Amino acid sequence: VPAGSQASGCTDLGGTFSVVPGSAGAGNIVYRLRLHTGGTTACLLRGLPQLRLLGTGGRPLPTKVVADKRFHATPFLLRPGRTAAATARFTPDVPGPGEQRPGPCEPIAHTARVLAAGASVVVPLRPPTRVCVHGSMTFTPYR
Repeated sequence: VPAGSQASGCTDLGGTFSVVPGSAGAGNIVYRLRLHTGGTTACLLRGLPQLRLLGTGGRPLPTKVVADKRFHATPFLLRPGRTAAATARFTPDVPGPGEQRPGPCEPIAHTARVLAAGASVVVPLRPPTRVCVHGSMTFTPYR
């Protein structure tokens, strides 16, 4: 989880981490992380999403959040009742150095724990997936 990423004032968070239809190709896929606040105050999101992939029974899996260098991370004000989104590109089936070959690179991630304002929310991955290269995901900032 990258240093300097944080959220302030977030309450009553929910969300999903779902495949972007039609995004699979060349060994990569894109998932969109959506965070929704049902609270009554605005929430300031800074930097990249902070998250940890979780497997069966909530077991922590390798996770590495990398900044998409095409975007500059700026603060995003998440207003009450609204949703923030960030996208992650990763490979679900191409093993990285040190990962099992042949066979699955990492265990299947079913959920992700997202940190915001000192609190956390567990969001489902739809559909559950492997994240190869030791859980490496290239993320855009929240928008």
